[in-house]
Amino acid sequence: MRKDKRMRIMVSAFGGLVLLTMLILITHLISQALPLAFTPQISHNMTYQASADSHFIGSGDLGEGQPAMLKTANCAVTLALPQGQALSASRTFHHPCEHEATVVNLAGEHYLVTVSASGLLRVSGLRGLNSLSSKNASLESNSTGPGQGFSFALNKAIWQKREHWDVQLSDRWIVATITTDNRQYVRWIDQSDPTRVFDQTYDKDQSILVLPNVGQLATLSENTITFYDVKGEALRTSDMQQNIVWWQSIAKDRTFFTASDEGKVTRWVLYNDGGTLAFMPTYAFFTDSAPLVIAAHPSSNALIMLTESERLLLLNRLTGEVVSETRIPAPATDLSWYADRLYVFSSQTLARYQVDFLSGITTWDSLFSPQQYEGYAEPRHVWQTSSASDFQEQKYSLLPLLIGSLKASLLALLVAIPLSVGAAIYTGFFARSRLRQMVKPGIEMLEAIPSVLIGFIAAIWLSPLAANMLFAIAFFLVTVPFVLVIAALTQQYLARRSGNWPPGLELLIAVIVILILGYASMVWAPPWILDMMGETHIAALTTQTQSPVGKTAIVVAIALGIAISPSIYTLTEDAIAGVPADLKQASFALGATRLQTLRRVVLHVATPGILAAIMFGFGRAFGETMIVLMVTGNTPIASWDLLEGLRALTANLTIELPEADVGSTHYQILFFTACILFGFTFLVNTVAELLRQRLRRHLRYE
Repeated sequence: MRKDKRMRIMVSAFGGLVLLTMLILITHLISQALPLAFTPQISHNMTYQASADSHFIGSGDLGEGQPAMLKTANCAVTLALPQGQALSASRTFHHPCEHEATVVNLAGEHYLVTVSASGLLRVSGLRGLNSLSSKNASLESNSTGPGQGFSFALNKAIWQKREHWDVQLSDRWIVATITTDNRQYVRWIDQSDPTRVFDQTYDKDQSILVLPNVGQLATLSENTITFYDVKGEALRTSDMQQNIVWWQSIAKDRTFFTASDEGKVTRWVLYNDGGTLAFMPTYAFFTDSAPLVIAAHPSSNALIMLTESERLLLLNRLTGEVVSETRIPAPATDLSWYADRLYVFSSQTLARYQVDFLSGITTWDSLFSPQQYEGYAEPRHVWQTSSASDFQEQKYSLLPLLIGSLKASLLALLVAIPLSVGAAIYTGFFARSRLRQMVKPGIEMLEAIPSVLIGFIAAIWLSPLAANMLFAIAFFLVTVPFVLVIAALTQQYLARRSGNWPPGLELLIAVIVILILGYASMVWAPPWILDMMGETHIAALTTQTQSPVGKTAIVVAIALGIAISPSIYTLTEDAIAGVPADLKQASFALGATRLQTLRRVVLHVATPGILAAIMFGFGRAFGETMIVLMVTGNTPIASWDLLEGLRALTANLTIELPEADVGSTHYQILFFTACILFGFTFLVNTVAELLRQRLRRHLRYE
C-alpha cells in the first residue's frame, strides 16, 4: 500500500507538472498577443512655450535628443533642446532679414530652406539632428541633393510679388510653389539633373496639392480634381459629389485624404492603371469638424488626425476605423510623430504626448478582410511584412496563411485516408495473425521517420520530378485504394470458385495490381489528364499562377499525406482489430460474408476510432512545419488553386518570428497566429474525442 501510494503521488505530481507546463505555454502565448486587443491611449506629458519673439516651425523627436525648430524675430532659425520644463537654444542659424527661411520635413527628416531676395532657393540638411549637441550642429554644403545642400534660382520677378510660398521635397524632386495676387506658380527641379526644370501656372482660386514623390500635382476646381504630371500635362480628372474644403497627402505621397464641408473624409490611394500611376478613392468616414492636419506613423498602420474641434483622432490607415479619440487642451496647427511620441504644436506651444498600446490599431477587418493597399488595383488579401523603408503600409492579412494551412491539410487527407484506412482494414480484418504481426510494425516504423527527412526527400527528389511525374504520382496515390478494393472483390470471387486458396496469395495479387497501376499511371494517366484539360504539358497549367510546378499545393499534399499516413493507420488499425471477436463470429454464424461483416459490423463498431484517427491526422497535418516549409515556395497567396504555392501558419512562424522585433505589432501578430494554431488543433482534437465518445455511447445503447 505504501508503494502504491508513493507511485500514485509521483504519477500525480508529474501529471500536474505537464498540466502546469501547458498552462504556462498557453498563458505566454495569450499574453504576447493580448496587446492587440488593447485600445490605444494618448496621454499628455509636457507642454513647452515659445518666447515672445519666436514661434515653432517644426519639431524633431525631443525624447531622442532631436531639437524643436523655432523661427525668431531677429532673422534666425533656432534649434532648441528640452532642459527640464523649458527649451534651451542649442544652435542658431542666422540669415539676412531680407531672406525667407523655413524648415521642411521629408519622411521624418528636417531640412532648412532659405530663399534670398533675388529668388535663390537653398535646401540644406541639418546635420546632427539625430544626436544633436550644442557643438556639432551644422549645415551641409555639398551640392548633390537636398540632404547634402542644393540651390537653384526662382523667377525673381514672380518671387518679389509673392503673397505666399512653399517648398516640398522628395528623393528626386524639389517643388517650389509661389502664390501671387492672381496666379500660382509651380517649379519642379530634378535633383539628379538640375537642368531639368518644369514650370506650371494655375489660377489663384485653384487649390493645389503637390505630390512630389510620385511626380504628380492635383488641382481642385469646382469640385473636380485634375491630376497633372511634372510637365503640366493633364493625366485624368475625377468629379466629386461634394464640396471639398481640405486635402492633404501623407508621407511618400502614395495616399492623400480629402474632406467635404459635410465632414466626409475620403482616402485616395495610388495604383497602377495600365502602366500609368493613378489615384482612386477607397473608404470614407465622417468627422464632426473639418480636419486640420493628418500624419502617418512611420512603422505601423496608424494615422493621427487633428480637427478644428481640437480633437486627435487615431485611426487605422487601411480600414479607416477610428480606434481612439482624445481632446487637446489648446488649439494646434501641426503634428510630428516619432515611435510612441506625438508632438502637437502651434506657433507658440509645443505639446508632447505619449501613445500607448499602438499595436491596438490592428483591427479584425485589417486582419481578415480584403484591403485596398497602395499600388493595388483592387482590394486584396496580402501578407507582406518586409518593406524597403519606413512609412510603408503594413500588410498583415491572415487569410493567406489560414488558407495555406487548410489547403495543405485537406489535400494531405485526400492522400492519407485511402492509403492508411485501406491498409488498416486489410491488416486489422483480412490478414492472418502472423502476417499482421509482420506488416503492422513495419508501417508503424514509418512514423518514426523525422518530418524534416520527409521534407528533405520531397524537396530534392519529388519537386524536381513534379514537372514530368506530378500527375502520375497523384493519380497513383488516389486510385490505388480503389483498385485494391476491386482486386479484393475479384479475389473473393476467385477464392469461392477455386475452393482452395493458398494463404498470402492475395498479397501477390495486390503487388501485381499495384505494379500494373504504377505503369498505367506513368505512361497513360498524364497524357489522358492533360488532354482532358486541353493542355499539352503540365507547365502550361502554372503559366497563369506563375508558380513553379515543384512548389505547388499538390506536391505538398503528397509529401504531407505520406507523413501522416502511419499515424492514421495505427489508430484505425487498433480500432478495427479491437472489435470483439464475438460480434464477428455472430455475423458469420448468421450467414454474412466477410465483406458484409466488415461493412455492417466491424466498420460500424470501429467508426468512432476511425473518425478520431482521421481528426488526429488532420490536426497533425495542420500543425506540421518542416514539410510545408521545405517543399512549398512559402508564398502567402489567398487562393484555393491546387497549382499555386502556399504558406502555412507554422512555416510563417518559423520564418518570421526570429526576425521580428520583440514587442512590435509584427511580433504580436505572429503570437496571435500561434494562438490560432493552438486553438484550432485543440478544437479539432476536442471535437474528435467528444464525437468518439458520443458514438460509443450510441453504439452501446444499440
